Amino acid sequence: MKILVGVKRVIDYNVRVRVKADGSGVETANVKMSMNPFDEIAVEEAVRLKEKGVATEVVAVSIGADACQEQLRSALAMGADRAIHIPLDSGIDSLVAAKLLKAVVEKEQPQLVIIGKQAIDDDANQTGQMLAGLLGWGQGTFASKLTVENGFATVEREVDGGAMTVKLKLPAVVTTDLRLNEPRYASLPNIMKARAKPLAKLTPQELGVATETRMKALNFEEPKKRKGGGKVKDVAELVSKLKNEAKVI
Repeated sequence: MKILVGVKRVIDYNVRVRVKADGSGVETANVKMSMNPFDEIAVEEAVRLKEKGVATEVVAVSIGADACQEQLRSALAMGADRAIHIPLDSGIDSLVAAKLLKAVVEKEQPQLVIIGKQAIDDDANQTGQMLAGLLGWGQGTFASKLTVENGFATVEREVDGGAMTVKLKLPAVVTTDLRLNEPRYASLPNIMKARAKPLAKLTPQELGVATETRMKALNFEEPKKRKGGGKVKDVAELVSKLKNEAKVI
């Protein structure tokens, strides 16, 4: 069984994001970039399935500038067998990403696609669902546990009321949540081996996908700073502040 995993390059989660002075976007110059944490979980889960003998090959895919190859090499160091880079310098929205991934799926014919439930840069949480819809495949989102056997994927997913378990006939799309696993650190020998693993390029033109986005970000701004809290002497003062200052009663 072949597994396809999506990998996105994002600003590292430890970095404080700063908005550009003109409000056109966020500052990425000289900023540490890394693999989207949810995608890292997806790579780890795919590699674990291969180690269990469930999967025979893990293919990592990333869409974006040439710098994305750094994150693909990280996926290869974690245990992916080969990688595919789709070069695209223009903006990418969820639908464009889903269409490009669909084209790769049709070319590679995997039985399972695992991607992060969302990217920490746009928090869209749409690509996996759109991909499943375009392919006409079953989907298990927000997976906290995944079991694959006998042509089915059983996904335990987190919902507001607790957990829900769904059973999907393969091929299927699964999106990962935080509690699915804890990604491994790539060892130095595996990092060295990753340099020799295949990394192919497939352009949107070769895949026959138009990359025009349907959504445009008009402006970016940082959250407004909140005022600090204060102490009150007694209940009467609290009620007075709630009524006259907060105006909630």
